[in-house]
Amino acid sequence: MSKARAKSKSKHGGAADGVVNEALAKEWHDSSELLTHLHFSPQDGRIWFDSGRMLLIDLASITAIRRELIDSLGTERARSILSRVGIGAGNRDAQLARRMRPSVSAQELLSMGPQLHALKGASAPDPIRFDVSVERGYYSAEFNWRDSSEVDSHVASYGRSGEPVCWMQTGYASGYISAIMGKQVLHREVQCRAMGHPFCRVIGKPLDEWDDSELDDFSAGGAPSGNPRAVVSANALASPVLAFGDLLVGTSSGYVTTCHMIERVAPTDATVLLLGETGVGKEMFARALHRISARADKPFVGVNCAALPENLVEAELFGVEKGGFTGAVQSRPGRFERANGGTLFLDEISTLSPAAQAKLLRVLQEREVERVGDTRSRKVDVRIIAATNTDLYEDANKGHFRSDLLFRLDVFSVHIPPLRERRDDVPVLIEHFLKRFSALHRRNIVGLAERAVLALLEYDYPGNIRELENMIERGVILAPDGGVLDIGHLFTRASNFGAASVNPTMIAAPPPVADSLVTPPSLSGLVDTVLDGKLDMETLADMLVEKAIAKAGGNLALAGRMLGMSRSQIAYRSRRLERGRS
Repeated sequence: MSKARAKSKSKHGGAADGVVNEALAKEWHDSSELLTHLHFSPQDGRIWFDSGRMLLIDLASITAIRRELIDSLGTERARSILSRVGIGAGNRDAQLARRMRPSVSAQELLSMGPQLHALKGASAPDPIRFDVSVERGYYSAEFNWRDSSEVDSHVASYGRSGEPVCWMQTGYASGYISAIMGKQVLHREVQCRAMGHPFCRVIGKPLDEWDDSELDDFSAGGAPSGNPRAVVSANALASPVLAFGDLLVGTSSGYVTTCHMIERVAPTDATVLLLGETGVGKEMFARALHRISARADKPFVGVNCAALPENLVEAELFGVEKGGFTGAVQSRPGRFERANGGTLFLDEISTLSPAAQAKLLRVLQEREVERVGDTRSRKVDVRIIAATNTDLYEDANKGHFRSDLLFRLDVFSVHIPPLRERRDDVPVLIEHFLKRFSALHRRNIVGLAERAVLALLEYDYPGNIRELENMIERGVILAPDGGVLDIGHLFTRASNFGAASVNPTMIAAPPPVADSLVTPPSLSGLVDTVLDGKLDMETLADMLVEKAIAKAGGNLALAGRMLGMSRSQIAYRSRRLERGRS
């Protein structure tokens, strides 16, 4: 760090105004080291940046795509889509930055975002104010964008604009910074060259520091809850956060796709089948679907089929008439009657017995129930949402589930991807749960330690969102009041739910370096083998990766920590080895 910069640190740990801006701007613009990771292979038709494939495309093509989106969907919808594209790109580049520079601090990684931003031709960022402390969760920044390519693209089609147009770029900044900070940080464009200003000026700060009035102009049409924070587009928000009130949060393409499917089917009365692993939030999506449907003012009744004793399934679902069986001293309605006019959520439906499946099928066909011990049928108007964590078609082929019932249920199926496939959602979920449990348990947790954020981003979450939720709640309880949540507050043996054991010390810090290197005889022989040309370094690296994956029980994140590599690097080598065998 330069002397000028060292003298200009603020109380939060970030850069202050003044002389520091020249040094910081120079650092942001210096992408020479990044250029060494850019590789062209025209004979193969490929361009690579680090381990990711890139595409060289002219601005005119981007302009045409942008124009088609705006003309076809309208400005608000196009802005929302392009902003989410930028958000996703920012999140992915944050993961790339961590992989490329695993030993640097989060503070230093923040400056890598503008370097990547400029390297890709988006614009040249100049910092005006950059006051940041990652561990304290503090971020306040203001900077200018010179020569924004997004402005050139928009103006080429529509001329001067009455509002800011750098939608992808504000999304990118929000996505990148949010992933590094481990909390939602929003960037808003307050000046734009498309509006006649000399340059584009952007302000960034955490979501909870923006007033609702400041976000009003950026709400992306039609949040079901009517809350301006419910769906905030593009320029302000790093995700379609709280898209259904306080039930769901996320920013990943998998989450957004699932939300779109839910929004499409919600206005209808179609039966919905939610598919996904345990802990992905199937009941939350079911409740969200009910909340934005025409039945929202009617009951939502949930039942876990696995928790129903087989001899009581019929009574629980369809009700019982007084004297219907021994102990039935009064009549009571079943879940279908209680949900009349509304929605019935049947979780873990694959666990129903064959007899219960047959009775359920009849109710779905006739839309009427008959209480146990009764002599008459009652009409019911119920929308069915079923959920399962198994492959019902495979169960049907094995005779464990009725195929005719399956076809009744599978009118509109929605697959909810596991959290390991939605890593862009992790920072947003962390902040969401941190706020919720801090308020619930009356604790003041100011943020997460950098190594805790890194561990949470790389963990595989065999228990999905439920596991992350439990980890954050446990961390809030264990962390000191007024302090930061560290890795030791998160990872315990109980948190792994049967997955490969995670050693917090292994995640928290690299293995200690010995004062003097001791070379065992076997290692000496291996070194000679390599030096004699009998074993190349690439093959040796592949052998180490295979051994680490096997030792970690298939847990790629743990294998990466053993070798000092990221999960994505391990996954890349593993896929390459598999392709080599096939």
